[in-house]
Order: sequence, then structure tokens, then C-alpha cells
Amino acid sequence: MKLNNETALKIAEHLLQIKAIKLEPAKPFTWASGWKSPIYCDNRKILSYPETRNFVRDSFVQTLKDVYGIPDVIAGVATGGIGHGVLVAQELGLPFCYVRSAEKAHGLENKIEGFVQAGQSVVVIEDLISTGQSSLRVVEALRSAGLVVKGMIAIFSYGFEVADMQFKDANCPLHTLSNYEFLINKALGIGYISSDDVNFLKEWRKDPANWGK
Repeated sequence: MKLNNETALKIAEHLLQIKAIKLEPAKPFTWASGWKSPIYCDNRKILSYPETRNFVRDSFVQTLKDVYGIPDVIAGVATGGIGHGVLVAQELGLPFCYVRSAEKAHGLENKIEGFVQAGQSVVVIEDLISTGQSSLRVVEALRSAGLVVKGMIAIFSYGFEVADMQFKDANCPLHTLSNYEFLINKALGIGYISSDDVNFLKEWRKDPANWGK
């Protein structure tokens, strides 16, 4: 998963400019995986800032073209990947669907929302990768519906080994626009965090599953 360094740094800069990065060592965040973290990346803020939103959209589109080629369908991961997925699909003139974390408990009880057909190729749009578990459940749902998943693109990844292993085991290519290392380096460079913060964040990064226990 080789990143475009210029894009990765620019994405990190945008995330810092819109204050999408929260640093709370004393009051750690709890992720869906149950892990405790002193840092949180709130990519949902991106949609509220047109300049950032457009840059992320264009970066998604260029990465998709370069890495996967044009698929038949764009799929967004609910909920964080829906807005970005729609923007990408609109830009490329492609159909869009999104995948819920679980089937609806009423109505049609769909897990995949939108019109898709077995045999179609799909690229999945995600906002953030931590452990990768929830993202890969979406891949599994699409494959179960008969779609051919070409891969996934996410805005940001913490770069955890467990996520890399899970995507490899699932035979699902993953590419991200930026990652933890680029973000921390950019944050330090512009004075968003101190060198002490960097040391603290690197220490957390060594064993995030057990940090804070």
C-alpha cells in the first residue's frame, strides 16, 4: 500500500486545519473495537468544509483510477463512507450503493441499500481504518451478494498490523489517502502537537489493544 506522499501530507494538513483530529490523553476515546485511544480522527467533519471535501473527493477519484480502474459500482461503508462515496460516484457517473453494519430490522431488511447485480465490480469507499473489522464485514456482504470487490480506499488509516493482516487474509486490497505517520509528522511540523505528544502517541501506537487497561 504505497501512498502518494504529496496527497498524504495535504490530506493530513486539511484534517488538522478543520480540527478533525482530537487529542485527549487524560480522557481517552473508546473505539467500536473496544480499544482505548488518546487520539481520534473525526473524518465526518470533512463534509462540512467544501475545500477539504473537494480535495478528498478528487484524491479518491484519482487513486481509484490509478489503482483499480473504473468499476461498475461505488459502495460506501455506513455511515462514514456514504457521503464520500456519493461524491466519488457522482464525479465518475457511476451507480452508488451503501452497506449497513447489519440488516434493517424492518421494511425490506436490506443490508445493501441501492440497486446492485451479481457479477458487477465494485470499489468500496471508507472514511477510516482502525482494526479493519467493520470495513471487512462490508466486503463480505458485497461478495455474498455476488459482487466482485476490486478493493477499498479509505481517507485515513492508523496503520495497525492487525488491520494489514486482516485485509491480506480477506484478499482485499486496501489503499489509503493518508495515514498515522503522515498525520503526526505534519501535526508536529505546524505546532499542532508537541514533541512530548509525539512520544506519547508513538508509545500508544506500539500496543493500542492494551493501552489504558
